[in-house]
Amino acid sequence: MLGAADIARKALLPAIAASNNGRVVAMASRAPERAREMLAPYADARVCDSYEALLEQNDVDAVYIPLVNSLHKEWTLRAMAAGKHVLCEKPLAMNAPEAEEMASAAEAAGKLVMESFMYRFNPDTRAFVESLRDALHLQTSFGFRLSDSANYRMHAALGGGALLDVGCYAVSITRWILGEPVEVLARAHVEHGVDMTVSSLLTFPTGATASIWASFESPEEQDLTVVTRDIVHRREQPFTAGHPDDPYRLMVESFGESILRDRPLALPLSDSIANMRVLDRIRDAFSS
Repeated sequence: MLGAADIARKALLPAIAASNNGRVVAMASRAPERAREMLAPYADARVCDSYEALLEQNDVDAVYIPLVNSLHKEWTLRAMAAGKHVLCEKPLAMNAPEAEEMASAAEAAGKLVMESFMYRFNPDTRAFVESLRDALHLQTSFGFRLSDSANYRMHAALGGGALLDVGCYAVSITRWILGEPVEVLARAHVEHGVDMTVSSLLTFPTGATASIWASFESPEEQDLTVVTRDIVHRREQPFTAGHPDDPYRLMVESFGESILRDRPLALPLSDSIANMRVLDRIRDAFSS
């Protein structure tokens, strides 16, 4: 792991340790004491002095990158150059051209890169999406209150903003259900260069529409409503809802199987690039 992020402590470290095909080997962090504390439950894992030192470890096959969004491309490229596969935290990149560069580098290096959209591996969410037929309209929202000015999400240069942080989920599940949009409209409330709330309306080739809302200015809110010709389907907490089979573990195992058995990724880079393109279109729409 490159970085001692909270998501590593809460989700990825336990998921790797519980997986049937992976183990926690090492963590590099600019806060080594924090890293040592986080690795305490994993007796065989070690702390490396730097990201570069971790990438030099011969017994590391793949790295998980939970760094700030602006560093995803750099360290994904450096990891692949060191011969490692990469599981990268969402969003994959700052924009679609960055994602395309990462995909080209992965193909040239013969390494696998997958975006860490764990919700795509949640059996309940998969069953919900697969049950839908003839969708006419989709409405999805993901918001929470963020007021800490020191948080990287509040800094545009680091890839902050509600669109990249939580809007990426809303766009992902919309595309999963409806495909690629032909028209994108959007508005945003922006403070100090950071989009605090984003609303977008997407139109699809079938005539279906989708309303997407992402925010740092609301109480905790996660909801997905899909109107089909026969019924209105609703799912609360579509992106973080729990399941007896931990979606993080399922994601880690799926990624590991692709590496070990030379199988296609469950979430290919082509999908991540397409997601970034829609995010770019939304940003362009509210910025113009």
